Amino acid sequence: MSINAPKATILDNNRTRIGIIGSGFIASGLRMAVDNQPDMQVSRMLTRRNLADLPAGELFTNSVDDLIDHSELVVEAAGDPIYGTDVVARILEAGLPVVTMDAELQITTGTYLSTLGYLTEAEGDQPGALAALHREALAMGFKPLVYGNLKGFLNLNPTPHDMDYWAKFQGISLDQVTAFTDGTKLQVEQVLVANGLGATIAQQGLLGYTSAEVDEGANRLAAAADAIGKPISDYLLSDLKAPRKLPAGVFITALHDERQSPALKYLKMGQGPYYTLLRNYHLCHLEIPKTIREALVGTAVLLDNSAKPTTSVAAISKTELRAGTRIDHALGSFEVRGEAILIKSMPDHLPIGLMRNAVLKHTVEAGQMLTLDDVEIPETLAYKAWQYTLKQAI
Repeated sequence: MSINAPKATILDNNRTRIGIIGSGFIASGLRMAVDNQPDMQVSRMLTRRNLADLPAGELFTNSVDDLIDHSELVVEAAGDPIYGTDVVARILEAGLPVVTMDAELQITTGTYLSTLGYLTEAEGDQPGALAALHREALAMGFKPLVYGNLKGFLNLNPTPHDMDYWAKFQGISLDQVTAFTDGTKLQVEQVLVANGLGATIAQQGLLGYTSAEVDEGANRLAAAADAIGKPISDYLLSDLKAPRKLPAGVFITALHDERQSPALKYLKMGQGPYYTLLRNYHLCHLEIPKTIREALVGTAVLLDNSAKPTTSVAAISKTELRAGTRIDHALGSFEVRGEAILIKSMPDHLPIGLMRNAVLKHTVEAGQMLTLDDVEIPETLAYKAWQYTLKQAI
């Protein structure tokens, strides 16, 4: 998606200065959204691109120091956990709050980064939307059993040709559309929800029931959570044979005080005992200003990876990967995809967010879960942060 030329950078001292990390779809959309806010303004956008290739204007910078010096809060939307960790750590150490729309960063290094300062995921993407719905559900007396995502389709191993077509058609990057299609993004989102809201997962890769109706599928997931004895983070997949697809958005399926059953039935919430609250939209960057305002006044963190996470997303090979194969990036790649796992069950797994500039030490088969011993990866702050996270988890 092209970046529109920024307006002249005339900063209003009465409007809060917002810095943005990134210059892609979310970052560019957020800049336009903030333009319409009376109480905030974008002051800098940190990018790794050559400034000479970007539209004229003073907003873009390659300097983290410049971003810090001209911001009162920073929104991270780079989509690269390795790079994002380096930058966010510096910003938090400088005393600025950070709002993320980057579940990949949160589940990879968010536990460590949260020890450095105020770090929260934003409303707008599915994890933040679920966290906001969680607040509302608790306030109304519901007891959540399922934190659910709604997915239209999945293809665990899409072709480069198909993904190139859809990337161009939808105006987003090839990496993004591939991660959406192969389920990696979904697995990442639901792991963040599980960790941040004190839930678990029912099985590796999640249950992901196929359903034609939200309530029917949600009740099945609630029964699974009841059997486990703990809330679960999971998703429903549209039944492509049904007349209509499932709606977009997220849902929470919950229990309630039995004394409220007649009232909930009257209010068209169904017979019970499971009740589903549906939020049939999530508006990405358009919702981030809500979280920015909360962060600026010190409202409690909406969602983070928690101090003691229990779940992670492991890298699963899509095809045979021979020894010596170099993988520049894993998120949205054609070599690997991600699956949710319990950390205690597989502490040696390779988190997919760490797999950048990785080299295979030996050949792995298609469908194999990669471990840290399978690859050589650079010694980065993100890797050190994961080692910290692992100690907290186990």
